[in-house]
Amino acid sequence: FQKRKDIFKMVNVAILGYGTVGNGTAQVLTGNLENLEKRLGQRINIKYILDLREFPDDPLGDRVIHDFKIIENDPDVSIVAEMLGGAHPAYDFSAAALRAGKSVVTSNKEVVEKFGDELLRLAEENHVRYRFEASVGGGIPVISPLMHSIVTSNKVTEINAILNGTTNYILSRMGKENIDYETALKDAQKLGYAEANPSADVDGFDACRKICILAAIAFGKLIPMEKVKTRGIRDITPEHIKSAERNGSRIRLIGRAVLLDSGKIHLEVAPYAVKNENPLSGVDDVFNAILIHGNYSDDIMLYGKGAGKFPTASAVVSDIADIIARGNSFAPDEALNFNRAPEAYEEKLPEKLIKETAAVLGNPVFES
Repeated sequence: FQKRKDIFKMVNVAILGYGTVGNGTAQVLTGNLENLEKRLGQRINIKYILDLREFPDDPLGDRVIHDFKIIENDPDVSIVAEMLGGAHPAYDFSAAALRAGKSVVTSNKEVVEKFGDELLRLAEENHVRYRFEASVGGGIPVISPLMHSIVTSNKVTEINAILNGTTNYILSRMGKENIDYETALKDAQKLGYAEANPSADVDGFDACRKICILAAIAFGKLIPMEKVKTRGIRDITPEHIKSAERNGSRIRLIGRAVLLDSGKIHLEVAPYAVKNENPLSGVDDVFNAILIHGNYSDDIMLYGKGAGKFPTASAVVSDIADIIARGNSFAPDEALNFNRAPEAYEEKLPEKLIKETAAVLGNPVFES
């Protein structure tokens, strides 16, 4: 009698980048090995870890390599998990892996925002998959529900979201403890919630990339982030916080995507005084939330930790598991097809929608 685990088919995975998320992904894959095997009927093996460094004390240190060509040319590797960060060489390695017939999953929002349409086409041409659940919302499942459930049964008309845990933590601290921006930022840096150079977070660029990705899936058009009007939280003062509270609101950095009647798309990232009646007002600390409005579903809110080693890693592993579960079915996924369309961007909202926004969401802290 042969135990079931001995007849599992082996699926070889390569991890690109062994930083926080890469290491977390390895831990989730090894720590949940039995559960994954039971659910998928296949065993996941981490065959390679690509990094510039050595990890002699790591349990998987013997799998570390420094040459991507080894992965690219190994026919036994079927899935590549890219967590390098930055546009290059992450994009180059992802494209090469897809051309070599390997599916790619990523947490890299910069690559998805800049090259997602191209990489999706490459995946389709080579009968593999490109997935990026972890690029938006950390551990919150948002890409897959939006793609497979919400968009397929609804016309999505609007997304309002808190997409950056660092800024939400800072604004929460400013509100709860009556401290200024600089003090709250230093506290966030001390706790590891903010980088030494916090610009990507506090100036709104991180949230902008994420709302561009969500809009691409919801509306089928990828607006380059360079087109999108973006303002961060550096200029928020305790006086702004108090004024919002007196008016029954709380300040949050909101990423917005609105489908206009013209077919154009309004995107923005800006601090809003969010009305207390709106569920986004109650999202505190490092948590994220995505509020999606569909023509039949009405409002759906997805909530959870938007960053962190294991929440993000769990999203990476969910994509790996989804690819394995789908097997050799590589029919085009229409819900995931989008095209780069800078011409579809509309900076200003019609007056009617400005009034509706004020009534339901709130008002921007700073005038346009």
